[in-house]
Amino acid sequence: MIAKIDHIGLNVPDIDSATVFLQEAFDAKIIYESYSRELTPLEASDELASALKLAQKAALYSCRMIKIGSGVRIELFEIHVDGQRQPIKSSDLGLIQFASYTNYMDEAIQKFEVAGGKMLSGPNPFLFPAEKGDKNFFCYGLTPWGTTIEFITYPDGVPYEKKQ
Repeated sequence: MIAKIDHIGLNVPDIDSATVFLQEAFDAKIIYESYSRELTPLEASDELASALKLAQKAALYSCRMIKIGSGVRIELFEIHVDGQRQPIKSSDLGLIQFASYTNYMDEAIQKFEVAGGKMLSGPNPFLFPAEKGDKNFFCYGLTPWGTTIEFITYPDGVPYEKKQ
């Protein structure tokens, strides 16, 4: 039986600058580094590329586990390969974003932007009746490397919780 989501994986173009951004924007803490840039890049064998769904000749430069607040951990990867694509859009298939809960939406957005993030909008009321509340808001932003981050707050609670 699955007990919880343990962590999410996020490939970034430069692990050190991504870590600094996440520390400045979200007060992220480094838990440990499992593979360091000080080592020779680890090129995936055909078997490993197949097992991990990597492009052929992908090379791991660094891997680091971080934590933001009390949420799930984020495993940062710096993997490079020729022909590497840009981050997906929210309309593409696959993991499209992660959400960051805050009690201080305006301050969180400001901190995100000062750290180098770009907001796509200001706070908006939740779209779906199961989540609506007078003080419940969300908005999306992009990290410097293009990953989508959602900011959410629901101090009024969410109606779907009252039905469970």
